[in-house]
Amino acid sequence: MSSTFGTALRVQIFGQSHSPAIGCVIEGLPSGFHLDLQELQRFMDRRAPGRNAWSTPRKEADAPSIVSGLNERGQTCGTPLAAIIQNTNVRSGDYDEMRRVPRPGHADFAAWEKWRDVHDIRGGGHFSARLTAPLCVAGGIALQVLSQRGVRIAAHVSQVEHVTDEPFCALENTQASQQALNRQIDVLRAGQDKGAFPTIDPVAGDRMKQAIEQARQGRDSVGGAVECVATGLPAGVGGPRYDGIQGSVARIVFGIPAVKGIEFGAGFAVAQMRGSQNNDAYELRNNKPCPRTNNAGGSLGGISSGAPVLFRMAVKPTPSIGLAQDSVDLVSGKPATLQVRGRHDPCVAARAVPIAEAAMALALLDLWLAFPPARSR
Repeated sequence: MSSTFGTALRVQIFGQSHSPAIGCVIEGLPSGFHLDLQELQRFMDRRAPGRNAWSTPRKEADAPSIVSGLNERGQTCGTPLAAIIQNTNVRSGDYDEMRRVPRPGHADFAAWEKWRDVHDIRGGGHFSARLTAPLCVAGGIALQVLSQRGVRIAAHVSQVEHVTDEPFCALENTQASQQALNRQIDVLRAGQDKGAFPTIDPVAGDRMKQAIEQARQGRDSVGGAVECVATGLPAGVGGPRYDGIQGSVARIVFGIPAVKGIEFGAGFAVAQMRGSQNNDAYELRNNKPCPRTNNAGGSLGGISSGAPVLFRMAVKPTPSIGLAQDSVDLVSGKPATLQVRGRHDPCVAARAVPIAEAAMALALLDLWLAFPPARSR
């Protein structure tokens, strides 16, 4: 079972939802980089459970402890950086019934077929979204490294059920659209400092919270979508086919529990276009070729075009719901009815926003280190 990804920047995620601790090991970070631990904690707080009305009541500090990889001045020193997060607020008894009766929509049944009763069912084990916490540790560090290189990464909840937010101004690549996109990112960052729901349009955010609360009151859950953008990445990062931006981002994104789809740029809308509509024409800007539009989502042939890198990911409704559901007893082989207990998010999209940013940052930094532009070699 692989819990490792990356080429020049190698990341391994370890632990289970109710194990004593979870964590990550990162190899290949540029040495001499000063890590801002307070900024890393602020990033972690955005993903942490139990901080607001639209997430699970389970409360965890999500305070990473760096156990190797930094020198006494807080700089990366060339050795693997290892971080652990203690699991403190667990209620393993909530999962006793699920050792026999799998939750519909969850990995319980597949894990049973793979490992039988040795699988750690508590909290979903290694399949739990709890493991996105160490992913965010690694991604939060990558975000700081990329920020020093002029890259900004931001995400927002673009949809909850039938409610949609204002999209990023990233399908155009004019100076005006770039300015508008930067204003949108500034709005999101200002909202982060206030603990606001992560939308560009606050009215859309209020309507999304209402939809989530209605699902919670009905002991149900709702799905959503997250849109993520990176600006400032130079052209020429990445490689063709299997070392490309889209494949590298998608591999990490599909390791996020509940993600069921991803699209880049104009995405599936290209199926309704003609080539004359979809092609991003070039123009000279500051004596350099530049795509005028960005239907490609910042990636051509797997290599960055200099335009914003843009993706959207679809997140399914949380499978653990309070309504009674049909299942089977894996031991007796008889039909069973399951009513899930425990503490679960009625919608995971909001807490998936920093996770999307972490995935984007890790993929882009890895590609920049492994397959840099020709002019930087």
